[in-house]
Amino acid sequence: MSDPRDPADDGAQMSFARDMSYGDYLQIDRILDAQAPLSDAHDEMLFVIQHQTSELWMKLALHELDAARASIGQGAFQPAFKVLARVARIFDQLNASWDVLRTMTPSDYTTFRESLGRSSGFQSHQYRLIEYALGNRNTHLMRVHAHRPDLLARLEAELARPSLYHVTLDALAAATGRTFAPESYRRRAPHVADPEIEAAWHVVYTDTMRYWTLYELAEKLVDLEDYFRRWRFNHVTTVERVIGFKRGTGGTSGVSYLRKMLEVELFPELWSVRGGL
Repeated sequence: MSDPRDPADDGAQMSFARDMSYGDYLQIDRILDAQAPLSDAHDEMLFVIQHQTSELWMKLALHELDAARASIGQGAFQPAFKVLARVARIFDQLNASWDVLRTMTPSDYTTFRESLGRSSGFQSHQYRLIEYALGNRNTHLMRVHAHRPDLLARLEAELARPSLYHVTLDALAAATGRTFAPESYRRRAPHVADPEIEAAWHVVYTDTMRYWTLYELAEKLVDLEDYFRRWRFNHVTTVERVIGFKRGTGGTSGVSYLRKMLEVELFPELWSVRGGL
């Protein structure tokens, strides 16, 4: 007599001695063995897993940003829209992770903070790659990776490529018949707002039916930056909530440093153009 609680009676395969299982495919053992807290503090596991999962989401974000750049460069805008929407939702997931970390109190954090040594989230090379891919190319921060030639090589390779905004500006120039100054395509410095670029976006936003594809692309970028800014803001408030105005483990001023980062605009012309409409 069959048992409705037994998945085998529903046809499920139950033996994986010779076949690949769920755990095999996802390499679950490697993932679950990657947590190695350095103290006996209960909340260190939360801290480790929150940051490890954030790095996994950032890896996916980089994968998608590469695809978006390639699609825009080839004029394949619809696939780019899909992946840019996905990147925005990835940052939404990253935002949600701060909600979990904020359940850790200052007293909880002090039980293992010394175990971190000088390690700090601002040393994340993937976060740096995301910023470089989006156009915020602050090369001063590469020095923190000087001990890892492999990571420096990845960062240098990213700097040698056009950013997501660079390929967007190429599409904007082609559609509106404009030419932007070489300084608008900085490879080794953050993007700086350009009145000519804002004027081109103004054309798009005042004739959306004619430039609908660029209009939609612009709004996808604004949506992405909106979620990115929220991630930064949630980072600041989480740090302030947990350590107040102490210096960060990596040596920065902590909250004061992170607040400066809130002022960075990835696509400044897409925000400033709104005031002139």
